[in-house]
Amino acid sequence: MTLRLAPGLRLVVATHNAGKARELAGLLEGRFEVVSAADLGLAEPDEPETTFAGNAMVKARGAADASGLIGVADDSGLCVAALEGAPGVHSARWAGPTRDFARAMALVEQRLVERESEDMAAWFVCALAVAWPGGPVVVVEGKAQGALTFPPRGTLGFGYDPIFIPTGGSQTFAEMAPGAKDAVSHRARAFAALEAALF
Repeated sequence: MTLRLAPGLRLVVATHNAGKARELAGLLEGRFEVVSAADLGLAEPDEPETTFAGNAMVKARGAADASGLIGVADDSGLCVAALEGAPGVHSARWAGPTRDFARAMALVEQRLVERESEDMAAWFVCALAVAWPGGPVVVVEGKAQGALTFPPRGTLGFGYDPIFIPTGGSQTFAEMAPGAKDAVSHRARAFAALEAALF
């Protein structure tokens, strides 16, 4: 069976994160009708897996089965070399129950100070999963390499964007216009892999 996403399909983006929903909708718009899990009143699923791909698959499957639509889910996070890849799959948890990413960014800086590390190497990972209701799941990944900077800079983007400068750039993700970020982001690279697999 060859899996394809035909233009015009209605898809549910399995996220309650407004910034993430906006970016995913921006990547999908023009080809599909997109609605978010929050718009449909779907419950926010647990993320029990230890990998980005595993969590993306759980979220896509949950949204697809609950809505009857093809589910698209993203699991992504910041990985810091000096912290052995943390916060990684726990990136959202570092922000606490109120999703306070100012707190999360401060915690990253604090952990680096505690380790007396000057290694600012970091990368973002995005796993994208597409699930058919009661059917198969396809998952792909994208990465954006870069370096951390403190204090945070910029008001665009979301999450850890204000402390991440992609390799070859001088602006943080939070200082870049959406189109410029989409050209180099982990999410855009994962979407390119998804296009190759399913479009």
